[in-house]
Order: sequence, then structure tokens, then C-alpha cells
Amino acid sequence: MIVDPRIVAYINSLDTGNSEICDLIEKEALADEVPIIRKEMGNLLKVLLALKQPKNILEVGTAVGYSSILMSENMPANCKITTIENYDKRIPVARKNFERAGKSEVINLIEGDATEVLKELEGEFDFIFMDAAKGQYINFLPEILRLMPEGGLLISDNVLQEGEIVQSKYGVTRRNRTIHTRMREYMYMLTHHDELVTSVVPIGDGITLSVKKGR
Repeated sequence: MIVDPRIVAYINSLDTGNSEICDLIEKEALADEVPIIRKEMGNLLKVLLALKQPKNILEVGTAVGYSSILMSENMPANCKITTIENYDKRIPVARKNFERAGKSEVINLIEGDATEVLKELEGEFDFIFMDAAKGQYINFLPEILRLMPEGGLLISDNVLQEGEIVQSKYGVTRRNRTIHTRMREYMYMLTHHDELVTSVVPIGDGITLSVKKGR
């Protein structure tokens, strides 16, 4: 954890909750050990949606649909969500959850590898939430930039990897070394890209907020 657990506990004690169905899906996901966004991340998403008032949302990494539903409950009435998921076992669960929440009409779930799906997407997405395979973020970025309009917001979750991102490669498991290397490259690219202005925010498991600048 990158923030003092007592501070996180206090912040979350102030949480007023979400809809009944959102709270239920969150409880089910945690019981099944499915990774979903943390409470403090969910609250930040709600604030960013209120500020941005997006027209089209793109989510890379659906899991069981919790964050899609949370966003759908806090987005403008005319907004739509496109979300991408590649894990076969979670796709039917997400679809069922969208139906349970009554959100099937505003959330479009696309099945497949985001690397390929992103290449086929057209149009603009002014609010993009990245929460998929962490080692692939850097590979998704070129198509993400293509889909972002001027002023578009990209939110990348879990970028600090429980704080392990700053450790020597010998201080983490061999399995995570490649992921951490790619994540460092991704964060460097975001913070040094000519088309983006980016802030790294130590909330949850670490996020980046990137806004596409005008030409």
C-alpha cells in the first residue's frame, strides 16, 4: 500500500456508498477475489466525471463490470460507455451485471484483446479509463492517443504497483520485473509526451491523469 492504511481507512469511512446494485456487485467481486477499483478510486472517478461531463467513455479492462456501472451512474444522460474485456470467464458475469443494473443500453461490451480491438475503434472518446493488463498499457497508448480528442482525459490505474515500482528489479519477483519495467516506461512516456500533460497521483494503487493538449 502506497498510502498509510490509517489514512485510507479514514477516507473510506467518509464514503457515502453507491447504488444498491453497485454495492452488491462490489461485495460479490471482493468475495470472489476479482480485482476491482478501490473505494477511493471510485470516488475520484465520480468527481472527474462531474468535472469532465464526457460524451463518450472508453474503458480498457471490464472485469465484472463494476467500474463501468459506477461510471454509468455518474455520467451525463447522453453519454455512452464502450468497455473492452478479453478474459472469457469474466465476460458473461459482466454482461449479467449490466443487465442487473439496467445499464445494457448505455454500456457496450466488446470482447477481445484490447491491442486489436482499439485499432478497430472509430470516433472520439473524451474520457478513457485504463484498468487492464498493466504490462500492456504502453502497447495500448498509440491507439488511445488516436482516439482522444483535444482536452480528452486518460486515467490509468494501478501505475505504482503497491509501491514496488520504485524498488530495484532484484527486490521484486521475477514474474513482476517485466511488468514494472514496462510500467516505468509507460509513465515516462506519459509525463514526457508532447501531446499530453500528466500528473501522477498517489491514490489507491497510484494513478496517472493525462489530458491531451491542443496542437
